[in-house]
Amino acid sequence: MVRTINGKPRPFGDDKPKKGAAIAAAAVVTGGALAVGGASIGIGGSTATSLDSAASQALKGKSSSKKSAQKGRHSEAWQRLGWRRLKKQAKRELKCGPHSFGEVQRFFLRHPCVDLDRMLVTLDDGAGNTIDVSVAWVKMPKAGEASDLKRLIDKDGTGNVLLFGEAPPGSRFTGENYDSRLAKRLVVIAEAAPATGRPSETTLETAVEVAVEFPSP
Repeated sequence: MVRTINGKPRPFGDDKPKKGAAIAAAAVVTGGALAVGGASIGIGGSTATSLDSAASQALKGKSSSKKSAQKGRHSEAWQRLGWRRLKKQAKRELKCGPHSFGEVQRFFLRHPCVDLDRMLVTLDDGAGNTIDVSVAWVKMPKAGEASDLKRLIDKDGTGNVLLFGEAPPGSRFTGENYDSRLAKRLVVIAEAAPATGRPSETTLETAVEVAVEFPSP
């Protein structure tokens, strides 16, 4: 799946390239020399091993984290990544129209949702950074309406559900780190943004890939 952000295609979900794994693999293949732009940058053996180990742990951690998320085990899901949840806020709404914007809001005027659950969590990534992850669960009356909603939300520039912890729309969660999931009548939307420090792109991508797996409250 691909979303266009600022005129540039940005794959998300299963189509998103695994950057961290590619970098680590390059370091191992070159025997501790990381190739960048045709040139090799020498890195120590311990650094190369560390990169490989970190990538392997991240891949293993994400897989088990997703399984925990699918079972609704929130704290366990983040712990499997070596992260820690610092804060959680949640709220339920009976109407989606007042809590959305753009074409998505107009969609809800024609096709009202059944209910809307939103959650905001702040996470410590274990590397001195914190990130905010916002998740929205939108339940529609019919599976076909849910499918139409996901298709609309996945397009850039069509608006979105107003994610918890964001005002005005798009001020915090810009779509740069985004994922969505369809499950019959349910649409799940997840976005992540740095809170403090400089979390890596891989960290933010992993956060939404895990968060989107959580079942509705």
